[in-house]
Amino acid sequence: MPVERNLPNESVTPTDRRSVRLKLIVAYDGAGFDGWQSQVTRNAIQDRLETAFAKVAGVKIRVHGAGRTDAGVHALGQCAHVDLPPGNLEPAIWTAALNASLPPQIRVMRCRFVPRTFHARFSARGKMYRYRISTQSVLPPFECGRVWHVTSALNDYALSACASEFVGTHDFSGFAANRGKPVAVTTRTIRAVRVHRTPALTVIDFDGDGFLYKMARLMVGAIVRCGLGKTTVAEVRARLLGTTSKNARLVAPAAGLTLVRVRY
Repeated sequence: MPVERNLPNESVTPTDRRSVRLKLIVAYDGAGFDGWQSQVTRNAIQDRLETAFAKVAGVKIRVHGAGRTDAGVHALGQCAHVDLPPGNLEPAIWTAALNASLPPQIRVMRCRFVPRTFHARFSARGKMYRYRISTQSVLPPFECGRVWHVTSALNDYALSACASEFVGTHDFSGFAANRGKPVAVTTRTIRAVRVHRTPALTVIDFDGDGFLYKMARLMVGAIVRCGLGKTTVAEVRARLLGTTSKNARLVAPAAGLTLVRVRY
């Protein structure tokens, strides 16, 4: 995996008189939480992080994420930033203090000071998602909540052929769910889709410049339906081109999806 690219001119210290911006890399097990974005339940990842910051800093601090993940979706490398009051703690101390205030299913893996021009969402150049499918006849207990359990045989060629259809720049409106308000631009570029298979596990990696609401899970659903012989590559291509919407769509379960990293 490529090393995270450093931003230029990162000579920012906690002794600056104005507020400073702290960049966080956050990992979480999404089971049991209401997704990333703050909810009235106060049980989203963003809510838990803001509560932890309030405990450590003694003031309310807004957490800005690189993007939303749905309830049940996991993350290894979610990115966020916060603006801290001046004269604050060193990044290593923030990491330890926040983790001491967070549930064990959420961890700040590392953090560092960045220029105020950096924004977790608007500075992002792309994301990598990973989807895991267990193909074992019996699901091991420790995989519960972390994979989609598919026991029917999957055709290797159909999986790969369908996955390759998504590579490139396309209008992905046919592979997006309605979040309640229209999206101005539905064109995205998928740099690569990689399918890795073992007798027990199928892993699909998506690398793209951005993803619409439930886009990754809808692409996985189409790939699996192709692998099961329930749809064809031609039907998936037609939906991608917008020439038909007759073939059924399947949203893969949230449990199998992980945000691996945000690219800057």
